[in-house]
Amino acid sequence: MSATMIATAENKAGFERDGARLLVQGRLTIDSFEHLDRQAAQEQAAQAEVIDIAGLTQMDTAGAWFIVHLQSFMAQSSGDSITGASDAQAQLIDTIRHNMPPDETDVVRPNPVGAFLENLGRRVLLGGRNALELISFLGQVMATMVRVIWRPRELRLTSVVHHCQQVGVQAVPIVALMAFLIGVVLAFQGSAQLRQFGAEVFVVDLIAISILRELGILLTAIIVAGRSGSAFTAAIGSMKMREEIDAMRTLGLDPIAILIVPRVLALIIMLPALGLIANVSGLIGGAMMSWIELGVSPAVFQSRLVSNTDVWHFNVGMIKAPFFALIIGIIGCYQGMKVGGDAESLGRLTSTSVVMAIFMVIVVDAMFSIFFAVVGV
Repeated sequence: MSATMIATAENKAGFERDGARLLVQGRLTIDSFEHLDRQAAQEQAAQAEVIDIAGLTQMDTAGAWFIVHLQSFMAQSSGDSITGASDAQAQLIDTIRHNMPPDETDVVRPNPVGAFLENLGRRVLLGGRNALELISFLGQVMATMVRVIWRPRELRLTSVVHHCQQVGVQAVPIVALMAFLIGVVLAFQGSAQLRQFGAEVFVVDLIAISILRELGILLTAIIVAGRSGSAFTAAIGSMKMREEIDAMRTLGLDPIAILIVPRVLALIIMLPALGLIANVSGLIGGAMMSWIELGVSPAVFQSRLVSNTDVWHFNVGMIKAPFFALIIGIIGCYQGMKVGGDAESLGRLTSTSVVMAIFMVIVVDAMFSIFFAVVGV
């Protein structure tokens, strides 16, 4: 008999090879692995054809796993390559074998193109579901808003005024500063380009059309989306986390009429006003830079602005304002109503609210630009 003992500590597992048989003796439990030379055991198993565990006095789940692990190193392993097991040991080894993770070589690698198409399909399906939910939410809000307007006694005027102050009055400084700087940049960059053709005076038309028609209301809507849209999501989401909205429904109160309609109405009222302030600030900034850079006096700037700028440029910007306000309000409140019971969802949906609102504002602005170009306005 050729025998090599791998672990000889008392009451620990021992491995010795007898020809083509690997004999396992002693106690093979999780605490015996401290004294076990697993590398040597694997080398012995690679040279054996049968693992005989009749000499095992005790074996737990970890020991059964190691026996199955040793079987994988054998040159030729089969169902009867483990012998000498009692009924309980055989059942434990069989359970472990059926729950072993698959080998990496046996794992079917997904087709990259198929995985990409599957992921794309899932995203499209999820986007379609979210779009349907958002449209349904918009319908609920519009129906409630019409009901509230039809029955003014149901309108919470105090809440509307409060949100008008938060959405509009408190946003005036940042909106005015932003528009003023945009006017300065337009005048400076426009003068640098138009000076090459001796057409510096047309910088007034450039500033007026850019700010009144597009940039004034668009950048104002983007600022409001980042400032007020996120605040709507955070406020309503916090109430959803604390189950205050469920409590309102239990009391027979309509959360849409109490929480959402005042916020949307405040945005619809205040965004045109903020757009007007942005237009005035942008024109003032452009006029100052034109005076400094080109020597165009404020009187000349005003005269050319009045004579060469069609009032429809201003009307186009103001027509967009209520639609931008509705988009920002609906998306902000919708994301707030989707918040779950954890703070992680609140932060994630607040970010989603800002990104989605800004994206939709830009998309709708592009659609308006195409529409007005087609009708010749």
